[in-house]
Amino acid sequence: MSDEPVLIENSIVENQPQRRRFFFIISGILGLLIVALAVFGVFAWWQIACPPGIQAGEKIFLVEKGQGVKEIAVRLEAAELIKSAWWFGVYIWFSGKETNLQAGKYDLGGGLTVPEIASLITGGQVIKNEVQATLPEGFTLAQISERLKSLGLATEEIDQEATANYQVQYKFLSDAPAGAGLEGFLFPDTYIFDRDDKASAIIKKFLDNFDKKLTPDLREQISRQSKKIYDIIILASIVQQEAIGEEDMPLVAGVFANRLRIGMALESDATINYVTGKKERQPLYEDLKIKSPYNTYLNSGLPPGPIANPGLAAIKAAISPATTDYLFFLHPLDGATVFSKTLSEHNQNKAKYLK
Repeated sequence: MSDEPVLIENSIVENQPQRRRFFFIISGILGLLIVALAVFGVFAWWQIACPPGIQAGEKIFLVEKGQGVKEIAVRLEAAELIKSAWWFGVYIWFSGKETNLQAGKYDLGGGLTVPEIASLITGGQVIKNEVQATLPEGFTLAQISERLKSLGLATEEIDQEATANYQVQYKFLSDAPAGAGLEGFLFPDTYIFDRDDKASAIIKKFLDNFDKKLTPDLREQISRQSKKIYDIIILASIVQQEAIGEEDMPLVAGVFANRLRIGMALESDATINYVTGKKERQPLYEDLKIKSPYNTYLNSGLPPGPIANPGLAAIKAAISPATTDYLFFLHPLDGATVFSKTLSEHNQNKAKYLK
């Protein structure tokens, strides 16, 4: 009996190193697991919570009906919208959203994270397919095309389209000369387009609106004067660019109508700006000598085509110009337009108002 405690104590002493080794091994394994989990967590966070990069502007992504998580994830990675298709799938699966993916167009630009992209697609926050375009009176075809392009609309064909392609459908284009473009007939207004509209659909909306605004009564007035609609639109486009406001338009149109009647050159600064692409209040002297059929200082009569897309007030002024003896006008730096009947009077007004 007296020897038994000694044996037990020795056994305990002998097992202590083994227990320490076991403890250190377990601690080491746990430490490694903690480090591994930390590294894994950081990597997972980097894959899921950090965007692949800044996506400037819109980044349109289409989710088609019937596409699953795997296919969507692969396409997102290919579009460089996420870092890893696998991690996207993992996030969707763990969040329980795999059955909530909705078809549609999404804007995923701006550098979004996986949760943000998943929230958009599972929440059905699709891009509205309608886009509003406001096109001011006096915009040229090039300006309209640029405005539509900035809104993401197809405009490639608008610049090249000829009126001849639409003369059967739109009778107001029937007297346009061969090869004439659509300048002058893209009626200024606020339009609602579909983002998927082709150029032909966009043009149709413009011409349908023009067709409605040029009423039968206005067409009858043009016909009674034995004039062509195309010539009226040319004059209206010049009036649109020359007049300060709608109240000036009939008088400005009257000046140009008087000049046309007596064979006097229109000498419109707006036509020079159309040639040069500038926006000068008074063109440079050398610009007035540029050889172009649109240079109304060198050529008498109307230019070969419109220089802008006029609004209804300018069109009405071109149809019914004010009856006056005015042959000249000028725009003071501040104040109302000044009209004059003779060159001498016009020069006096220039000396008085354009100091």
